[in-house]
Amino acid sequence: MRILAIESSGQIASTAIIEDGEILGMKVGEFKVTHSQTLMPLIDELIHETGVELESLDAIAVSGGPGSFTGLRIGSATAKGLGLALDIPLIHVPTLHAMTYNLLTAENIGCLIVPMMDARRDQVYCGIFDFLIRPDNTVDFDIFLDSCAMSVTDLLDRIREILSLDGNPPPVLFLGDGLLAYHELIEAEADFDYYYAPDEAMLQRADTVALLGQVMMSLGMYVSADEEAPDYLRPSQAEREKAERDQ
Repeated sequence: MRILAIESSGQIASTAIIEDGEILGMKVGEFKVTHSQTLMPLIDELIHETGVELESLDAIAVSGGPGSFTGLRIGSATAKGLGLALDIPLIHVPTLHAMTYNLLTAENIGCLIVPMMDARRDQVYCGIFDFLIRPDNTVDFDIFLDSCAMSVTDLLDRIREILSLDGNPPPVLFLGDGLLAYHELIEAEADFDYYYAPDEAMLQRADTVALLGQVMMSLGMYVSADEEAPDYLRPSQAEREKAERDQ
Protein backbone atom coordinates (compact mmCIF):
# COMPACT_ATOMS: atom_id res chain seq x y z
CA MET A 1 0.00 0.00 0.00
CA ARG A 2 1.44 3.37 -1.04
CA ILE A 3 0.33 6.46 0.83
CA LEU A 4 1.19 10.11 0.25
CA ALA A 5 0.96 12.18 3.44
CA ILE A 6 0.45 15.93 3.78
CA GLU A 7 1.18 17.85 6.99
CA SER A 8 0.35 21.58 6.97
CA SER A 9 -1.16 22.21 10.40
CA GLY A 10 1.81 24.17 11.75
CA GLN A 11 4.40 26.65 10.62
CA ILE A 12 6.43 24.08 8.67
CA ALA A 13 4.78 22.03 5.91
CA SER A 14 6.00 18.55 5.04
CA THR A 15 5.04 15.65 2.82
CA ALA A 16 6.04 11.97 2.80
CA ILE A 17 5.43 8.72 0.96
CA ILE A 18 5.36 5.30 2.59
CA GLU A 19 4.92 1.84 1.13
CA ASP A 20 3.78 -0.97 3.42
CA GLY A 21 5.13 0.83 6.47
CA GLU A 22 8.47 1.78 4.91
CA ILE A 23 9.20 5.49 4.54
CA LEU A 24 10.32 6.05 0.96
CA GLY A 25 10.99 9.75 1.41
CA MET A 26 10.00 12.97 3.12
CA LYS A 27 10.36 16.64 2.19
CA VAL A 28 10.15 19.48 4.70
CA GLY A 29 9.40 23.10 3.84
CA GLU A 30 10.90 26.26 5.21
CA PHE A 31 9.88 27.83 8.51
CA LYS A 32 6.97 30.30 8.24
CA VAL A 33 6.85 30.19 4.43
CA THR A 34 3.26 30.17 3.18
CA HIS A 35 2.14 26.59 2.60
CA SER A 36 0.37 27.57 -0.62
CA GLN A 37 3.81 28.43 -2.01
CA THR A 38 5.63 25.34 -0.77
CA LEU A 39 3.30 22.35 -0.57
CA MET A 40 2.91 21.41 -4.24
CA PRO A 41 6.62 22.02 -4.99
CA LEU A 42 7.46 19.75 -2.03
CA ILE A 43 5.20 17.03 -3.43
CA ASP A 44 6.73 17.43 -6.89
CA GLU A 45 10.24 17.12 -5.45
CA LEU A 46 9.25 14.08 -3.40
CA ILE A 47 7.71 12.34 -6.41
CA HIS A 48 10.82 13.07 -8.48
CA GLU A 49 13.29 11.92 -5.81
CA THR A 50 11.45 8.70 -4.90
CA GLY A 51 10.49 7.78 -8.45
CA VAL A 52 6.94 7.09 -7.26
CA GLU A 53 4.26 8.02 -9.78
CA LEU A 54 1.13 9.69 -8.47
CA GLU A 55 -1.00 7.16 -10.32
CA SER A 56 0.50 4.37 -8.19
CA LEU A 57 -0.77 5.84 -4.91
CA ASP A 58 -3.47 3.99 -3.00
CA ALA A 59 -4.51 6.83 -0.68
CA ILE A 60 -3.62 10.27 0.61
CA ALA A 61 -3.29 10.88 4.35
CA VAL A 62 -3.81 14.47 5.43
CA SER A 63 -3.22 16.01 8.85
CA GLY A 64 -6.78 16.96 9.68
CA GLY A 65 -6.42 19.33 12.59
CA PRO A 66 -6.42 21.05 14.90
CA GLY A 67 -3.86 23.65 13.92
CA SER A 68 -3.42 26.71 11.76
CA PHE A 69 -6.72 27.54 10.05
CA THR A 70 -5.00 28.63 6.85
CA GLY A 71 -2.54 25.75 6.88
CA LEU A 72 -5.27 23.16 7.40
CA ARG A 73 -7.35 24.63 4.58
CA ILE A 74 -4.38 24.51 2.20
CA GLY A 75 -3.52 20.94 3.14
CA SER A 76 -7.12 19.79 2.84
CA ALA A 77 -7.61 21.51 -0.53
CA THR A 78 -4.39 19.98 -1.87
CA ALA A 79 -5.35 16.49 -0.69
CA LYS A 80 -8.89 16.84 -2.04
CA GLY A 81 -7.65 17.98 -5.42
CA LEU A 82 -5.21 15.09 -5.73
CA GLY A 83 -7.75 12.61 -4.41
CA LEU A 84 -10.35 13.67 -6.95
CA ALA A 85 -7.86 13.68 -9.80
CA LEU A 86 -6.49 10.23 -8.93
CA ASP A 87 -9.84 8.80 -7.75
CA ILE A 88 -8.37 7.51 -4.48
CA PRO A 89 -9.58 7.84 -0.86
CA LEU A 90 -8.33 10.29 1.75
CA ILE A 91 -7.36 9.39 5.31
CA HIS A 92 -8.25 12.10 7.81
CA VAL A 93 -5.51 11.81 10.46
CA PRO A 94 -6.01 13.83 13.67
CA THR A 95 -2.97 16.05 14.05
CA LEU A 96 -2.41 15.42 17.75
CA HIS A 97 -2.70 11.65 17.24
CA ALA A 98 -0.01 11.81 14.55
CA MET A 99 2.22 13.88 16.85
CA THR A 100 1.86 11.17 19.49
CA TYR A 101 3.14 8.70 16.87
CA ASN A 102 6.37 10.74 16.74
CA LEU A 103 7.22 9.08 20.06
CA LEU A 104 6.24 5.51 19.22
CA THR A 105 9.31 3.77 20.66
CA ALA A 106 9.73 1.14 23.35
CA GLU A 107 11.34 3.61 25.74
CA ASN A 108 8.22 5.76 25.76
CA ILE A 109 5.80 2.95 26.59
CA GLY A 110 4.50 3.68 30.08
CA CYS A 111 4.64 7.48 29.73
CA LEU A 112 1.75 9.88 29.40
CA ILE A 113 2.20 11.61 26.04
CA VAL A 114 0.91 15.19 25.95
CA PRO A 115 1.12 16.99 22.59
CA MET A 116 0.29 20.68 22.83
CA MET A 117 0.09 23.23 20.03
CA ASP A 118 -0.12 26.96 20.58
CA ALA A 119 -3.74 27.93 19.88
CA ARG A 120 -3.29 31.59 20.89
CA ARG A 121 -5.86 33.37 23.10
CA ASP A 122 -4.16 31.77 26.18
CA GLN A 123 -5.01 28.25 25.04
CA VAL A 124 -3.34 25.20 23.54
CA TYR A 125 -4.69 22.45 21.33
CA CYS A 126 -3.85 19.35 23.31
CA GLY A 127 -4.54 15.74 24.17
CA ILE A 128 -3.35 13.13 26.65
CA PHE A 129 -2.36 9.66 25.44
CA ASP A 130 -0.34 6.62 26.40
CA PHE A 131 1.07 3.69 24.46
CA LEU A 132 0.12 0.11 25.15
CA ILE A 133 0.85 -3.35 23.81
CA ARG A 134 -2.10 -5.12 22.20
CA PRO A 135 -2.58 -8.92 22.55
CA ASP A 136 -1.08 -9.38 19.06
CA ASN A 137 2.07 -7.49 20.22
CA THR A 138 1.31 -4.42 18.14
CA VAL A 139 1.70 -1.02 19.78
CA ASP A 140 -1.26 1.33 19.94
CA PHE A 141 -2.31 4.22 22.17
CA ASP A 142 -5.11 4.90 24.62
CA ILE A 143 -6.82 8.25 24.70
CA PHE A 144 -7.29 9.87 28.12
CA LEU A 145 -8.13 13.27 26.66
CA ASP A 146 -8.88 13.62 22.96
CA SER A 147 -8.10 16.65 20.84
CA CYS A 148 -9.44 19.84 22.41
CA ALA A 149 -8.56 23.46 23.20
CA MET A 150 -7.99 24.59 26.79
CA SER A 151 -5.70 26.67 28.97
CA VAL A 152 -2.40 25.16 30.09
CA THR A 153 -3.53 25.47 33.72
CA ASP A 154 -6.61 23.37 32.96
CA LEU A 155 -4.47 20.89 31.06
CA LEU A 156 -2.14 20.48 34.04
CA ASP A 157 -5.17 19.87 36.25
CA ARG A 158 -6.37 17.12 33.89
CA ILE A 159 -2.93 15.52 33.94
CA ARG A 160 -2.95 15.54 37.74
CA GLU A 161 -6.38 13.86 37.77
CA ILE A 162 -5.13 11.08 35.51
CA LEU A 163 -1.92 10.59 37.49
CA SER A 164 -3.85 10.43 40.76
CA LEU A 165 -5.60 7.27 39.51
CA ASP A 166 -2.31 5.39 39.29
CA GLY A 167 -0.54 4.17 42.42
CA ASN A 168 2.74 4.44 40.54
CA PRO A 169 2.18 7.49 38.32
CA PRO A 170 4.16 7.50 35.07
CA PRO A 171 6.28 10.40 33.84
CA VAL A 172 4.70 12.89 31.46
CA LEU A 173 6.26 13.58 28.07
CA PHE A 174 5.39 16.94 26.48
CA LEU A 175 5.85 17.88 22.84
CA GLY A 176 4.66 20.54 20.40
CA ASP A 177 5.16 24.23 19.74
CA GLY A 178 2.94 25.06 22.72
CA LEU A 179 6.07 24.50 24.80
CA LEU A 180 7.69 27.56 23.23
CA ALA A 181 4.91 29.75 24.60
CA TYR A 182 4.17 28.01 27.89
CA HIS A 183 7.24 26.11 29.12
CA GLU A 184 7.79 28.64 31.93
CA LEU A 185 4.23 28.06 33.16
CA ILE A 186 4.74 24.29 33.04
CA GLU A 187 8.01 24.52 34.93
CA ALA A 188 6.39 26.74 37.57
CA GLU A 189 3.23 24.69 38.11
CA ALA A 190 3.95 21.07 37.17
CA ASP A 191 4.31 19.09 40.41
CA PHE A 192 4.86 15.72 38.73
CA ASP A 193 7.69 14.05 36.82
CA TYR A 194 7.87 15.33 33.25
CA TYR A 195 10.28 15.88 30.40
CA TYR A 196 10.28 17.16 26.83
CA ALA A 197 10.45 15.26 23.57
CA PRO A 198 13.72 15.39 21.61
CA ASP A 199 13.98 18.03 18.91
CA GLU A 200 13.44 15.58 16.04
CA ALA A 201 10.12 14.45 17.55
CA MET A 202 8.90 17.81 18.85
CA LEU A 203 6.76 19.05 15.93
CA GLN A 204 4.30 17.75 13.36
CA ARG A 205 5.76 15.42 10.72
CA ALA A 206 4.35 14.00 7.50
CA ASP A 207 5.99 10.59 7.98
CA THR A 208 4.02 9.88 11.16
CA VAL A 209 0.85 11.17 9.48
CA ALA A 210 1.53 8.53 6.82
CA LEU A 211 2.29 5.73 9.29
CA LEU A 212 -0.81 6.37 11.38
CA GLY A 213 -2.78 6.83 8.16
CA GLN A 214 -1.79 3.34 7.07
CA VAL A 215 -3.11 1.90 10.33
CA MET A 216 -6.37 3.82 9.92
CA MET A 217 -6.68 2.73 6.29
CA SER A 218 -6.34 -0.93 7.32
CA LEU A 219 -9.22 -0.39 9.77
CA GLY A 220 -11.44 1.11 7.07
CA MET A 221 -11.08 4.64 8.48
CA TYR A 222 -10.99 6.68 5.29
CA VAL A 223 -13.25 9.05 3.37
CA SER A 224 -13.80 10.20 -0.18
CA ALA A 225 -12.15 13.40 -1.37
CA ASP A 226 -15.56 15.10 -1.27
CA GLU A 227 -16.08 14.20 2.38
CA GLU A 228 -12.72 15.37 3.79
CA ALA A 229 -12.86 18.53 5.94
CA PRO A 230 -10.46 19.88 8.59
CA ASP A 231 -11.23 19.83 12.32
CA TYR A 232 -10.61 23.36 13.53
CA LEU A 233 -12.01 22.80 17.07
CA ARG A 234 -12.62 26.55 17.44
CA PRO A 235 -14.24 29.22 15.27
CA SER A 236 -11.81 31.13 13.08
CA GLN A 237 -10.92 34.75 13.84
CA ALA A 238 -13.21 35.90 11.03
CA GLU A 239 -16.08 33.86 12.47
CA ARG A 240 -15.45 35.24 15.97
CA GLU A 241 -15.37 38.82 14.70
CA LYS A 242 -18.60 38.29 12.76
CA ALA A 243 -20.29 36.85 15.85
CA GLU A 244 -19.15 39.84 17.89
CA ARG A 245 -20.52 42.24 15.26
CA ASP A 246 -23.82 40.37 15.16
CA GLN A 247 -24.11 40.64 18.93
